Amino acid sequence: MAGKDVAVIGAGVMGLAAAYHLTKAGHHVTVFEADSVPGGMAAHFDFDGLSIERFYHFVCKADQPLFDLLAELGLEGAMHWRDTSMGLYYHGQLYPWGDPFALLRFPHLSPVAKLRYGLHAFTSTRRSDWSRLDRLSAQDWLRNWVGDEAFRVCWAKLFDLKFFEYGDRISAAWIWTRIKRIGTSRRSLRQEVLGYIEGGSETLVRRLVEHIEARGGKVRLGTPVDRVAVERDAVRGVVPRGGHLEPFDAVISTVAIPYAVPMLRDLPTSTVAQYRALPNIGVVCVVHKLRKSVSPHFWVNINDPRFEVPGIVEFSRLRDVGDAHIVYVPYYMPQTHEKFGWSDEQFVTETTRYLRLLNPGLTEPDFLAIRVGRLRYAQPVCGPRFLETLPPISPGIRGLQVADTSYYYPEDRGVSEGVRLARQMALTVGSSS
Repeated sequence: MAGKDVAVIGAGVMGLAAAYHLTKAGHHVTVFEADSVPGGMAAHFDFDGLSIERFYHFVCKADQPLFDLLAELGLEGAMHWRDTSMGLYYHGQLYPWGDPFALLRFPHLSPVAKLRYGLHAFTSTRRSDWSRLDRLSAQDWLRNWVGDEAFRVCWAKLFDLKFFEYGDRISAAWIWTRIKRIGTSRRSLRQEVLGYIEGGSETLVRRLVEHIEARGGKVRLGTPVDRVAVERDAVRGVVPRGGHLEPFDAVISTVAIPYAVPMLRDLPTSTVAQYRALPNIGVVCVVHKLRKSVSPHFWVNINDPRFEVPGIVEFSRLRDVGDAHIVYVPYYMPQTHEKFGWSDEQFVTETTRYLRLLNPGLTEPDFLAIRVGRLRYAQPVCGPRFLETLPPISPGIRGLQVADTSYYYPEDRGVSEGVRLARQMALTVGSSS
């Protein structure tokens, strides 16, 4: 069977993995990417001499699709595992968190609340069927299990400071998969284990690009797509911004749905309306390079009235980055939030204050470099019965597939889920007439 001409929109890991599988199957692939570098949310930047992700990534023991791809690419030896831990900063005090012994020692929950919280965590890691959870809101599900006391102390700030007005519209199934993915990435009851790719996500991105180009595929950076051309319910090709129609037999879009909507204006208005109705919040992520550590933990959840972020990630507790300490402070928020319009300087000032509250020993000379990254669309808002709101990946147009991280549901935005879905979409191209 002759290979098809396929356009892939988006050179994030999902788009590149789809292109890799397509070229491997003998198709002729062109990847269109608006950015000047490949990788999407996994792309790196030069941070004061250190190559590191714009937005932090980690690997869990359950991420088998990623392990399979790394093995195909000859990168199985690039996976490294490290003992990590979690902390909870509660009203001015940092406590160990994330294991049964830390829960028992935590002084701000009653014995009954601790029992309910621990039982919920235990049963969540052993649940496999999420169909019933898909019908429930996460807040109702959590309150019913852990009670109002533990919800207020351990969960409320996450919903308030990540989802804001969407907080009461998050699916229990989506929250459950986050609990299970982290809760099962352990080597013992009390020891969490997370992984990273040597050299960071860029190692995977570069190897994918190398394999795509070695098989004749093209990765066209700085080339946004203006329109996916559709005629008589079939794909005809894509029109790059400022260019002309380039014919393709099939098109796979992997960019965030809000970015894809303007490209898909040739689709039926009812389908476009479904895409437009999918909420997706943004992120501003402030990355600090420090001379000193902030805490002993990889991540610290925060419940303190002086903070307007639900937590931080000290990435250098996972990936070896030399003598420096790398801390990510993410602000997830709707685009309508006042802070979304803040300047970089305002975020730098506020996050510097936060880190010095977490570690009063930090002084001005300890702040070596700071970088502010922004994405207008970074996190799908997955409500109850979320799958019912999604158009099919193949939305009734022959040769067209559309998916972003919304389609990982009930999983979150891990690299491994993008790899899994990429393989599925590539196989669909090969099997369609």
